[in-house]
Amino acid sequence: MNVSRLGVIGGGAWGTALAQVAASGGDKTLLWAREPEVVDSVNASRENALFLAGVRLSPSIRATGDLSDLSACDALLVVTPAQHMRSVLAGLPQSGKPLILCSKGMEESTTRLMHEVAREEQPGSPLAVLSGPTFAHEVAAGLPAAVTFAIDDATVGEALRARIAKPFFRPYLSDDVVGAEIGGAVKNVLAIACGVVEGRGLGQNARAALISRGFAEMTRFGLARGARLETLAGLSGLGDLVLTCSSTSSRNFSLGKGLGQGGSPADLLADKRTVAEGASTAPVLRRAAAAIGVDMPIVGAVCDLLAERASADEVVERLLARPLRSEGS
Repeated sequence: MNVSRLGVIGGGAWGTALAQVAASGGDKTLLWAREPEVVDSVNASRENALFLAGVRLSPSIRATGDLSDLSACDALLVVTPAQHMRSVLAGLPQSGKPLILCSKGMEESTTRLMHEVAREEQPGSPLAVLSGPTFAHEVAAGLPAAVTFAIDDATVGEALRARIAKPFFRPYLSDDVVGAEIGGAVKNVLAIACGVVEGRGLGQNARAALISRGFAEMTRFGLARGARLETLAGLSGLGDLVLTCSSTSSRNFSLGKGLGQGGSPADLLADKRTVAEGASTAPVLRRAAAAIGVDMPIVGAVCDLLAERASADEVVERLLARPLRSEGS
């Protein structure tokens, strides 16, 4: 299949970084943004001053605020926040063009993963998931990164991967769409917990323990939902978890750090220029896990902290008081 012109839906930092990847080498790329100031900034100044300031964008990128302009594209990368995925896809014509889903989360009202939402709203389109350990500013700057590129149709997957692959941006093909999505969704919640550890000054030992036990929660939930272990242990699972739980460049980690330092959830989430997807995903994930009988105590602790049902010290104390058990459980 011919995949020449790519469109990117979502003008935030990650959407802009992926547009920069798609335009590398001079390939024309169309970036749709909801915010008129982003469209104007990209087209006039070659910069997304609102969400990715300081990064000079390729002249091959053009921005638009009109979804209908995307009809000229051969495939679309969808990078809207998870809770807006359905409404944006519902606004697209039923074209049957491939959709590459790049958002990490679960729909609040249904607990569906993003590919399940996309299948309902765009039933004729091949669906792929792009997920992995990536910070937008590094990708936009051309620093090396590797991601999981998951799709059921290997032929379509090879064509799409060939279009977005660059020497500095390496997509590894998989057919485990569920696993790629679950890793990305769960790690955001766990990153909030790791930020709390940082904010409370609990040390590197505690962070390493939380990452390990958090990965156990991710694995239990993922396997119960049909994911494969090798996917969860790969780039879109463990790889993304380690990155997101280790740096204030992560919006979710920064949110957790602020909570650990005594900040209120409402105040910390007030800046609409950034989206900490883990804050929306946490209660959804808790419901989804309970529905299939999967125990996720760290996720539950994050939910209680975000809902102000417990303080940071209380949730830490509760986790430390859990009964000792075998490592595999």
